[in-house]
Amino acid sequence: DQWRLTQEKVAKLQELVQEQLEKGHIRPTTSPWNTPVFVIPKKSGKWRLLHDLRKINEVMEDMGALRPGLPSPSMIPRDWDVLIIDLKDCFFTIPLPEQDATRFAFSVPSVNKAEPMKRYHWMVLPQGMKNSPTMCQIVVDWALKPVREKWPQYIIYHYVDDILLAGSQLNKPELIDELTITLKEVGLQIALEKVQCQSPWNYLGWKIMQTAIFPQKLQLRSEIKT
Repeated sequence: DQWRLTQEKVAKLQELVQEQLEKGHIRPTTSPWNTPVFVIPKKSGKWRLLHDLRKINEVMEDMGALRPGLPSPSMIPRDWDVLIIDLKDCFFTIPLPEQDATRFAFSVPSVNKAEPMKRYHWMVLPQGMKNSPTMCQIVVDWALKPVREKWPQYIIYHYVDDILLAGSQLNKPELIDELTITLKEVGLQIALEKVQCQSPWNYLGWKIMQTAIFPQKLQLRSEIKT
């Protein structure tokens, strides 16, 4: 069942759902499946749409992790150049199999129950589905194969949507152009505003410099809201 939401949150939920509908991430449905959705405010003042998929995850076969841990940048040779890119909305660029999509359905209420709830289901990997990171990992690894084959002399790490390339000399404009074209062929996009070309580079909790690597500083919240 859908949880009760305040009038403000219902209005924000309707706005966010309309955005996802216009982007082609969801579609109207008559699916018998249904799990709750809600919204939370972000620090920026915008709102985030969340889908509680815990009940779906309980009955879903676990694909498991594809690696025992994170790739360590400590294996990069001293003084090598580094390029780090993030993929934009990676989950939302990977389509769900049609036979599975209807399981990820939800309902959007109206203010004061003025009209029937509208039903939708996801057409792309939903955030909160336990196998989304593993499926994303598989797709990105497959997409990077042409890049690995073209530049076998480079070290290429990737974890979900975070990609690191390292080499004794990197032609970064050429690499970014090549990656943009190669990834676009399978529907993936680079978040150009997050590309890191110069030291220090931040990657998976590490600060990487030309001659040293340090853990990134932890930031703890001084105020905790419940």
